[in-house]
Amino acid sequence: MHQVEIKEIDAQGRIVIPKAWRRKHLKGRRLAMKLREGTIEIIPYGALDLTEFFDKIEADVRSDLGDWHALGRELRRR
Repeated sequence: MHQVEIKEIDAQGRIVIPKAWRRKHLKGRRLAMKLREGTIEIIPYGALDLTEFFDKIEADVRSDLGDWHALGRELRRR
C-alpha cells in the first residue's frame, strides 16, 4: 500500500521520517537512500545476511569440478 505524506524541509535540508514507519522498518538509526532522477527512495538499512550466498555458484563449465586447477583455468579464460 502506498501512502503519501507532504513534509517540510528545514533550513539545513532535513526532513522528519514518520515515527510509525521508523518503528516498523528501522532496526537502528541508519537507512539507505537510492538517488534517482527526480526522486529519493528511502530503504531500511541493516546488516547484510551473506549466508544466503554461501555454497552457491552457477557457472556453465565443461571442466570436472573435482579438478580445481582445470576449473580455475576455464573460468579465467571467460
